[in-house]
Amino acid sequence: MKKASHTVLLGLIALLLPAMGIAAETAHEQIDLTNHAVGYLALLVFTVAYSLVILEEQLHLRKSKPVLLAAGIIWIMIAIVYQQHGFDHAAEIAIRHNFLEYAELFFFLLVAMTYINAMIERSVFDALRGWLVAKGFSYKQLFWLTGILAFFISPIADNLTTALIMCTVVLTVGVSQPKFIAVSCVGIVVGANAGGAFSPFGDITTLMVWQKGILPFGTFFKLFLPSAVNYLVPAAVMHFFIPEGKPSVSGSEELVMKKGGLIIVGLFLLTIVTAVSFHNFLHLPPAIGMMTGLAYLKFFGYYLKKTHGSGDTNIAETFQEAGKGKNAMREKPFDVFDKIAGAEWDTLFFFYGVILAVGGLGFIGYLSIASEFIYGELGATTANVLVGIMSAIVDNIPVMFAVLTMNPDMSEVQWLLVTLTAGVGGSLLSIGSAAGVALMGQARGHYTFFSHLKWTPVVAAGYFASIWVHFLVNG
Repeated sequence: MKKASHTVLLGLIALLLPAMGIAAETAHEQIDLTNHAVGYLALLVFTVAYSLVILEEQLHLRKSKPVLLAAGIIWIMIAIVYQQHGFDHAAEIAIRHNFLEYAELFFFLLVAMTYINAMIERSVFDALRGWLVAKGFSYKQLFWLTGILAFFISPIADNLTTALIMCTVVLTVGVSQPKFIAVSCVGIVVGANAGGAFSPFGDITTLMVWQKGILPFGTFFKLFLPSAVNYLVPAAVMHFFIPEGKPSVSGSEELVMKKGGLIIVGLFLLTIVTAVSFHNFLHLPPAIGMMTGLAYLKFFGYYLKKTHGSGDTNIAETFQEAGKGKNAMREKPFDVFDKIAGAEWDTLFFFYGVILAVGGLGFIGYLSIASEFIYGELGATTANVLVGIMSAIVDNIPVMFAVLTMNPDMSEVQWLLVTLTAGVGGSLLSIGSAAGVALMGQARGHYTFFSHLKWTPVVAAGYFASIWVHFLVNG
């Protein structure tokens, strides 16, 4: 018996030896590559890749492609240098850390996107759009309704989907008023971005801050008033430039929600509660709670599939005459895996490329230098205000991930400030957020880069007003 226990002990030691070797290796001082050829080349690779991301609309090249390649090239170079110095596993340990952060974000977003796609398929948002169009609101009322709804829907749904839904309403009723469409689109973008800033689920940046454990769940709601001011200030000015009167909408289609639409909305809210509970009470990653919530949708999807066509008067079935016979074109039964497949895969892969590429630059040592200058020399407040302005030019995802990787020593008030500025700063330009870019495509010819730029001073007034209110109520 004693001999057997010795054998087991020796076996465990043998299994642990490689891990102990890796741990000892990573304990070694990190190599500074900031003045190395590999460091300069990594910066060049990232700059070229991100330039292609910015030119996505002109080149018709999906934004995930250049950053995926850039991330791979950067880590290949890092691994080669570390191996030349005898540290075979240092790059592996570092990239695993970044990959784990991405994996948590990936599964969280995948579940959220699946639920949004399920709601779209069940015509939840179409029903809301139909209701808004049919009510006969005036132009000014629709301007405020679309903006306010964008503000309150984006904390639960993503700001991109929210903006697209509200833009559809504006395009439907504003056919004869191009000025109404242009100004309303600006209001929608500002409202959607502002609404996402006070919720852990409203924007990728807030989600990253929450998942990192920087701020507790309830703390984000301290940003509600500053976020509201960020929208209300420019909206109050734009109100006077909205045309008078009511739009005449004739022959508008009747949009009816399909079976189970409201239940899926309820299950999504229950999934969010599950994710928050996993994080707050069980100290488990929120992504685990979201994956548990995906099971809710899967089981309900099973019910919808089994009851498809039985007593469901809202499912459209059309029959077309084809020659002598009839072709019955029935709607496909609900399939949750179709909704998963319909996720924004380009966006998800883009996040992978950005997180791994920025993580590589951080491992090289550039983010430490940037942190010392930005937060050490300029101070936290100035740095965090500049983060918001920078996110109007560069996507807020790499900017926020860089800040989280730097992990400057800041108070709760300053972490809330950078969460606010990174979330709403993208509204300063039409290219500063996913919502703005999407609306330029959807309302092509009406909402453009320059039509938004005309309102940038007003949006900037809201930006700085929200920062002032934040220090007033949270400082």
